[in-house]
Amino acid sequence: MECYNLQRQAACLKRSLFDQGYLDEQFCQIEDLQDEASPNFTAEVACLFFKDSARLMTNIEQAMEKNPRDFNRWDAHMQQLKGSCSRMKIECASFRNSCGDENAEGCVRSFQKVKREHGVLRQKLESYFQLLRQAGPAGTATRCGGA
Repeated sequence: MECYNLQRQAACLKRSLFDQGYLDEQFCQIEDLQDEASPNFTAEVACLFFKDSARLMTNIEQAMEKNPRDFNRWDAHMQQLKGSCSRMKIECASFRNSCGDENAEGCVRSFQKVKREHGVLRQKLESYFQLLRQAGPAGTATRCGGA
């Protein structure tokens, strides 16, 4: 009974993440690749995303510090990051538009929003995967380590 309730909670949380724009069709495509042979595939892909995106955000911060007003360089770094969740895509697009306008303040504001959305997404997905782990084998997920 508790397992069913946990699975139901996980399903509701997942629906909420879609409704809020944190997840999109790409997440479903990743989940479709998960099977008995790789029951933690989705969580593992999420872990890889968070590790890679943290590195990319560090690269953006460094580029902004070391290459002030090099909007082409900033834009190139953001292009690598933008293929993530829906809400982050919006902020990445705003950053890239600010680069095109050579608006450093707009870039800084947008980048802060990207980092905030990244943190919220990470927290929400960790909660989702934690519910799946608690639900047991039918909802297996690995714990995502790192920052």
